[in-house]
Amino acid sequence: MSFEQSLLDLGELFNFSDLSTFTQNIPVEWVESALHLSSQATIRRRRLPSDQVLWLVLGMALFRDEPVHEVARRLNICAQGLASDCLLAKSGVSEARKRLGSEPVEWLFRQTSKQWGGERYDGDSWQGLQVLAVDGALLRTPDAAELREHFGSGNTTSERQTPFPMLRLVALMNVRSHLILDAQLSPYRRNEMRLAETFYQQIPDHSVTLFDKGFWSADLLLGVSQTGTHRHWLIPARKGLVSEQIERYGKHDRLLRMKVSAQARKRNPELPTHWDVREVSYEVRGKLRTVLTSLPAQTYSTKAVAELYQERWEIELGFRNIKSSMQHNQVTLRSKRVELVYQEVWGLLLAYNVIRREAGLAAIAFGRSPAEIRFKPACQYIAVQLIVMAAANPLSATGRRLSALRAGLGGLFLDHRPRPSRPRTVKMSKTRYPVDRNAAPLK
Repeated sequence: MSFEQSLLDLGELFNFSDLSTFTQNIPVEWVESALHLSSQATIRRRRLPSDQVLWLVLGMALFRDEPVHEVARRLNICAQGLASDCLLAKSGVSEARKRLGSEPVEWLFRQTSKQWGGERYDGDSWQGLQVLAVDGALLRTPDAAELREHFGSGNTTSERQTPFPMLRLVALMNVRSHLILDAQLSPYRRNEMRLAETFYQQIPDHSVTLFDKGFWSADLLLGVSQTGTHRHWLIPARKGLVSEQIERYGKHDRLLRMKVSAQARKRNPELPTHWDVREVSYEVRGKLRTVLTSLPAQTYSTKAVAELYQERWEIELGFRNIKSSMQHNQVTLRSKRVELVYQEVWGLLLAYNVIRREAGLAAIAFGRSPAEIRFKPACQYIAVQLIVMAAANPLSATGRRLSALRAGLGGLFLDHRPRPSRPRTVKMSKTRYPVDRNAAPLK
């Protein structure tokens, strides 16, 4: 059986050629190009070849509460067409993942996110601008010596290292469709702002990017607005900023001039000595909040800018969907090797985008917004249908089943999206096990 035919046979399961599938924009050529990045290429036709291991990694993201070998069995991922214990050993599944590596999964994620990120629909823009958000999250890995050496750990109040190594994730997301357009993974000690600087080329023209206050940097923000055409940013003001008022547009709207720090200019000598930013204030339950932005006052009103920043919370919901809905609140990743941890997370992000896009297409078909689809029921529904389709016969009926799947997703809309404000609190950590207070301090 040829390589291309094998992909086409697997494509019948996921129905690549059908326009109503999850992966309608993943051509077979992309999958083949991704697999060529594997560091251990082989011409041997194995029982679990790399082309099917790639889909196994996606299945791991959809079935977090199942062992990896059970995921392969449920999705019938095997060259012989019957993934049983006799054909697939547990060790064979692990070795197959090692042969694949993380680069093919990362490449496929970036290729699909670039393609899907360019898709537009009614309601996708805010006053002619595409709305994006940048934020970071932490993922916990198993406590293995190799992982702790590579990823590092966080600080605690006792100046000891955290019980588990931590992986840093920084993502660029479309807050209307919730698709992740780009992402960076790194050990814990890498700076989020430095990781976010890699998103310059992925931020489209005619857009506004919402940042958390932790990304305050003249180098980063000026890079966003000066790299493309009509690319703007919005970020909360930090306390203690020294500024000079240049012009006042209204009671809560004015233009400020601030000095670029010497440290920033040392790192990037092309930065100017001063830069102008617009300050917009708004009241929330009697408290005055302030944001800074590059949006011009002549085009975008004070009220519109203040309301726009509330959408930054959508990227937090995206991270919650990944950690809670897809990971079933299991905060620790399952992989125990550095390369496999990266592979697992890239597969998690790719699977998230596949679910989001399929749910979004179903919403658009029903004349609704992709943000109105409930993610957790959609994720569970798609996972169940994948198991059904993997074992169903005949394969010629796959297109009809996928059409029915999309129709089923159309019934998972939110009636309303309340956003009750809850102050952030830190709950006491409770454990029935003794805590090692003598753990080695950070180096």
